[in-house]
Amino acid sequence: MLGGVETRSVSPVFVGRADELAALVDALGRAAGQEPQALLIGGEAGVGKTRLTEEFLAEAARRGAVVAVGGCVEIGAEGLPFAPFSTALRTLLRLLPDELAEAAAGQEDELARILPELGETPRGPHDEESTARLFELTARMLERLAADRTVVLVLEDLHWADTSTRHLLAYLFRTLGRGRLVVVATYRADDVHRRHPLRPLLAELDRLRTVHRIELPRFNRAEVRRQLAGILASRPDESFVDSVFERSDGNAFFVEELVASRESGCRTGLTESLRDLLLVRVEVLPDAAQRVVRIVAEGGSTVEYALLRAVARLGEDELIEALRAAVGANILLATTDGDGYRFRHSLVREAVSDDLLPGERARVNRRYAEAMEADESLVRAEERVIRLANYWYAANEPAKALPAVLAASVTARRRHAYSEQLSLLERAMDLWDSVPDEIRADLRPADYTEVYPPCGCDPATTPLQRLDLLAEATVAARFGGERERALKLTKLALRTLEEDGDDPLRAAWFWTERSRLIANLGRGDGWQEIATAQELVKGLPPSQVHADVLVRAAGWGMLHNPGPGNLAAAERAVEYARMIGAEETELNARITYGCLLTDSGDGATGLAELHAVKDRATELGLTVVAGRAHVNLTSQLEAAGRSREAVELAEQGVELVSRSRLLDTEAWVRGNMAESLYSLGRWDEAAEAARRTLQVGQSAAPRGSASARLAYLALARGELTEAAQQLAAAHTHFGTHDSQPQHRLPLYRLAIGLADGEGRIADVRTETADAVAHGFPLGHHRYAWPLLLASASAEADARGLPAADAGRAAALEVLRTAARSLATPAPVWAAHAEYLRAELLRAEGRDTVADWTAVEAAVRPLQRPYLLARARHRLAEALLVSGGDRERAADLLRDAHAAADRLGSRRLGEDLALLAQRARLPLTAEETHAATPAPDTDPIEALGLTSRERDVLRLVATGSTNRQIAEELFISPKTASVHVSNILAKLAVASRGEAAALAHRLRLFATPLGPGSPAAPTAPAGRS
Repeated sequence: MLGGVETRSVSPVFVGRADELAALVDALGRAAGQEPQALLIGGEAGVGKTRLTEEFLAEAARRGAVVAVGGCVEIGAEGLPFAPFSTALRTLLRLLPDELAEAAAGQEDELARILPELGETPRGPHDEESTARLFELTARMLERLAADRTVVLVLEDLHWADTSTRHLLAYLFRTLGRGRLVVVATYRADDVHRRHPLRPLLAELDRLRTVHRIELPRFNRAEVRRQLAGILASRPDESFVDSVFERSDGNAFFVEELVASRESGCRTGLTESLRDLLLVRVEVLPDAAQRVVRIVAEGGSTVEYALLRAVARLGEDELIEALRAAVGANILLATTDGDGYRFRHSLVREAVSDDLLPGERARVNRRYAEAMEADESLVRAEERVIRLANYWYAANEPAKALPAVLAASVTARRRHAYSEQLSLLERAMDLWDSVPDEIRADLRPADYTEVYPPCGCDPATTPLQRLDLLAEATVAARFGGERERALKLTKLALRTLEEDGDDPLRAAWFWTERSRLIANLGRGDGWQEIATAQELVKGLPPSQVHADVLVRAAGWGMLHNPGPGNLAAAERAVEYARMIGAEETELNARITYGCLLTDSGDGATGLAELHAVKDRATELGLTVVAGRAHVNLTSQLEAAGRSREAVELAEQGVELVSRSRLLDTEAWVRGNMAESLYSLGRWDEAAEAARRTLQVGQSAAPRGSASARLAYLALARGELTEAAQQLAAAHTHFGTHDSQPQHRLPLYRLAIGLADGEGRIADVRTETADAVAHGFPLGHHRYAWPLLLASASAEADARGLPAADAGRAAALEVLRTAARSLATPAPVWAAHAEYLRAELLRAEGRDTVADWTAVEAAVRPLQRPYLLARARHRLAEALLVSGGDRERAADLLRDAHAAADRLGSRRLGEDLALLAQRARLPLTAEETHAATPAPDTDPIEALGLTSRERDVLRLVATGSTNRQIAEELFISPKTASVHVSNILAKLAVASRGEAAALAHRLRLFATPLGPGSPAAPTAPAGRS
């Protein structure tokens, strides 16, 4: 439509930008090698971003790439979420229909939130992971689509992008890992002021090494001359070049406008006002063309021809002539699909729109709204509701705007565009008091809201209240990641409730939301808010809110303060939910109840309850509940020592929740899988599961647990630096506010193991005392037994160190007292209790072969290869120290050493090798069948230490300073310092204390073990 109208103000010659174009083409080449590319093109308005992009796209098309372009819509946060992605994906659907259908297979309903052509958009589910799920699905779809072909995706005018578009773009830039995909986004740099919402995104993307940012400067004088020559098709007069360069300041679009003004006969004495410069060619158009241009300026970035015809109210011939004049003057352009019109440059549209009179602007927007209400076919169905809301709002018609804005908020919610939903709801609340009572009386909660339960009223007949909008906005803010905003909304709602009268159920609902937000923001644990909600619902008839409050209270108690009282609370929550017929709430309550049953010692009943919930939730299609059941069931199976079952169930859970992209739930299940794989000795798989948890987890808690799991692995393998880094990462993820014992106790355990490995026995005791002081709540024996065992092993390892003697008796008594309060409901914990008892005896030099025989027998059937290897190490050493059965000791050492080798536990392997060396026992089959016994190799020489370094290390192990070493060995303190540094490097340790602990742990200065050798403190194994 009017596509052949000639325009002559644009140079046919591409001027400058050689380096920038080369960078874009280079990205195209790298993408062909399955390396996704992300680029940002910035520059002031009119500097040439679009022309550069067009040249690049032409080159990409010549190279066989599939090209799709989408532009952001200026109405921004109040409308058209994901607009540029929807437009670009629609192009890909047209060009690659079968390939895109295959890439989206199985997830069409979710992806329809961005590309409605894929199917009907479902109503739910809605939660804090909804947006992340949608983003993940979009990223994977694009990767699959670009697996066998190069795809170039261009998003223009990012400075107008809605919040959801910005978030999706950031997600893609961060996570795209494979595929022949190039994503380019352009933005107007001069619009991005200090408070512009795009600014934080640009700062974030600048920190990503994978994002290439291109800034376009203005043209210099030579480039302006070349541009003018291209436009005029002749060499320009130098005085004219000077005039245009001075007036345009090198801005390419202004150069074009200056030439077009002269060529069209406009006055040559141009005004100093940029706005006047942009309007000057509009003013010389025929009146009908000027009128059409003004109407298009208010319609949005693009206006459909049918809609324009309805609004302009011109005859078709008159409208076509007006459009021909505007297109011929290079002010308007026909859209690429031939269905509508847009301004050639947004600067002109802004100038025209700003030139409208207030009443004129309202009238044009009213006509747009009236035309769309009269004929729904004028615009795309997915755009109609949101555009209608904006037109009525701009028309200053509150009575019409409120219902339209509310309907638009529902559309935004269904697309998981929660930030846009929040903006629309806030606009609705601003309009609320301006709307006549009779209009508000006709609005119904059933039509516009879904988060606040009915609680005795019929949402189809009860009038909508402002509090309903506050509730909806609170949840939209939380789902959109704007928790601070959500917290302020709950405060406003509670203040409104306090002023307007008594509505305890609504108040309880907002207090429950506030509890969740305060906990997520790290402002507290959320209990005070839950307690307030409980007081509000006390004595009220059963309701959905009442049941939700009880479930939340029981869940909080399970995680923060487990005890018999919480079991009763969970049982009451189940009864309330069942009473009101809220099965989803009931199933959630039963998960809490099942966990508390197991923690209280009734493992069989608790596990049966959890299995029943899992099966029922799966049957009903309640994937969120089924996912939570998998999380808790795998955890409880591990607590019962049934690690193999836990892994099998975790694999099923991952398959279930990954299909629905419940990312945090998947992270929790994978984290639990990592823990069970660690127990089973499948350490490489455990590490992979933990790393995958870090990749998919959206919240801090599952990521913190994954870092802790990686720290356990590093500690068991003897990688102390890595263990310390992962422990610090876990602390960062959990933060200082997280008081859940299930998170706190493993971190204490890791700190104890790290301090032991570095020879800091005082810190071992401090961490142990802090952990014991916090207490071991009901059901947390699974974390307490390993913690106490690690501390007892550290005390036994340190026996003989001068720094460890003082305070040992008190430290051992703390451990014995704490152990007496712990349950042993499963064989794995009974074995830990036996192990702890033996270690405490070893710390006092009173352990015997019988003690370690009992430990080895208790651990052997548990399918815990690392724990068993450590127990066998201890038993072998006890046999050797006591002059017992050397052949049995050799078998134990060989079995333990083989296990350590399979696991990759360097520390345990070293301990076992040195023990065998001291006892002159072979560790391998080859050594066993050798004709002569293994030579008595000096373990210090095996570590590469010289004779002088041996003497220095012996003094370091006693705690001597460099000056004391120098005096003892008749060397200078500086020489002593050099020797100490060399020793640290050869032993691969970081401190003198760690070197001393290593020398003591490996018994580097002890006498060889064997029949008749004197008893000596036994050496420790590596610990997890």
